[in-house]
Amino acid sequence: MQLTPREIVKELDRYIIGQTEAKKAVAVALRNRYRRNLLPEHLRDEITPKNIIMKGPTGVGKTEIARRLAKIVKAPFVKVEATKFTEVGYVGRDVESMIRDLVEVSVRLVKEEKIKEVESKASEKVYKKLAKALYPIKKSLFPDMDEKELVAKLYLDLKDGKYKDVTVEMDLPVAPKNIQLAPGSGIEMSIGDIFGGMIPQKTKKKSVTVEEAYKALMEVESDKLIDEDNVNAEAIRRAENEGIIFVDEIDKIAAKANNGQDVSREGVQRDILPIVEGSTVSTKYGQIKTDYILFIAAGAFHIASVDDLIPELQGRFPIKVTLDNLSENDFVEILKSTDNSILTQYKELLMVDNVELNFNDDAIGEIAKIAAAENENNENIGARRLHTIMEKLLQDISFEAGGLNEVIKIDINREYVLKNLDSTIKTLNLKKYIL
Repeated sequence: MQLTPREIVKELDRYIIGQTEAKKAVAVALRNRYRRNLLPEHLRDEITPKNIIMKGPTGVGKTEIARRLAKIVKAPFVKVEATKFTEVGYVGRDVESMIRDLVEVSVRLVKEEKIKEVESKASEKVYKKLAKALYPIKKSLFPDMDEKELVAKLYLDLKDGKYKDVTVEMDLPVAPKNIQLAPGSGIEMSIGDIFGGMIPQKTKKKSVTVEEAYKALMEVESDKLIDEDNVNAEAIRRAENEGIIFVDEIDKIAAKANNGQDVSREGVQRDILPIVEGSTVSTKYGQIKTDYILFIAAGAFHIASVDDLIPELQGRFPIKVTLDNLSENDFVEILKSTDNSILTQYKELLMVDNVELNFNDDAIGEIAKIAAAENENNENIGARRLHTIMEKLLQDISFEAGGLNEVIKIDINREYVLKNLDSTIKTLNLKKYIL
């Protein structure tokens, strides 16, 4: 069932605090895809995605919004940094690599779904192979059983999860080396792909655990049960109609000046333009049209502005949203209220070593206060500041933890925060008096 824009925003709220306008923009863009699919074909072909530019400092949720959006609908998603294309110069064709990467992600998504569909049938074949491999090792332990009986018993034992750490010797596939079809094309294929599977896959006798053999054989048996052509066709279709490409640091290629570097940056914009406008890109899985891929661009735009992008590219990103700086209250909510919050992550990490952390509200408030002050007085790195502070706060506990037989409980209160972040607070206080 397709989510409404309101439901999409509600899902995003579980992981990202604030930034309502940006969430609304991506939610509407996603819903419009669903609406478009229900229209008559002649009208559907005329409607292209309304691409989005997000403006805001690092760490305020730009990437996370796009990434979570793709996860909600299980859409193919890739993130690229616009600056990487300046390395090949403005005549480079490397911009097409983002489309090929998207298709690779799409193939992986579709293949994972197909593997789940054939998992039961494939595992039956794998357990039978493993049972035969285990027979020479285990036959001396069951002298009263003939081969057929023992193999059947080992098969049932394997299904119950036994013998995972037992080493067996088996013929396992060797991954073929990829070759580039044309220099600079970025399209790589294995010899087997080129000859359509006519060349049998190479195998090599290896000593591995049953668990390792199971994983390798499952891949082989699953591939046999899956129609590769159907997977590739479905992957291309999804990439074309559901794909999301997040282009980060687009502001870094937007600056206007008369030096060579900025000519190169404008050249990169002109190379990206046909991809965003709609073109056909060749991949090893087939040709893909980029007309209906959703592009979300983002940048801090501290020096350059959105208006510094070439007009043609601006026109292909009609939706522009500005993300807010994170406040002290936002940091409190990020620490406490998001799914798998930062506090939860650190609690679970240290619980592995039998250390149970408990953060009271005063401590959380103080951490948020220090994070907000640090961002104000130094480089504003948004929510990433919390990771820096938490690492410093818990450094001694993390170092000493380990080898404990009993669970120890540690309460993190405001006094603990002030004591362990004393040098940070002193630096901040000193900066008040420096002009």
